[in-house]
Amino acid sequence: MLAPTVAAAIGFRAVSELEGADAGGQHHVSVSSLGTIEQLPRPLASTLAPGLESEFEFDVVGPLLTDVGGTIAVRVLSTPGMVAVIERTCAVLSLQHLEQSKATVGFEICVKHVAASLEGARCRVHVRLREVAEGRKLRFDVEVRELADDERVIGVGTHERRVIDVGAHATVAGR
Repeated sequence: MLAPTVAAAIGFRAVSELEGADAGGQHHVSVSSLGTIEQLPRPLASTLAPGLESEFEFDVVGPLLTDVGGTIAVRVLSTPGMVAVIERTCAVLSLQHLEQSKATVGFEICVKHVAASLEGARCRVHVRLREVAEGRKLRFDVEVRELADDERVIGVGTHERRVIDVGAHATVAGR
């Protein structure tokens, strides 16, 4: 588990702090493990539009890492970890442009993990809202780069999210 000061400094909490590690002590990455987003300013009406962009920098540490079950000698950014950071960045960008009663859920991701990023590296995810279809389907172009001298690409692809009514989903879920 990350030290609390490290987790706070990079803006996320280890899953074990939220849900506990599994019986083998393994940590699992989820979007919620990257921090909470309840305090974002929200507009009175949707301002979603193609061309909106956002970036999020993160360190390759903690639950974002894998050694592929001990099959490689170093720990690197895992594909699920990279996807979680991409999904969170798209969710935050969307939420900042949706009224209070709305949120988004991811329903498709197509990302190529094209290079390794070693433990401790600093990376940046960049997302761009390419299209708003039917007023509720959001299509993003996404890219993850390692922030070294050459800023090499680590991952590239697309992600789609759907706008939902939070209250309606809570009712269906029985909450």
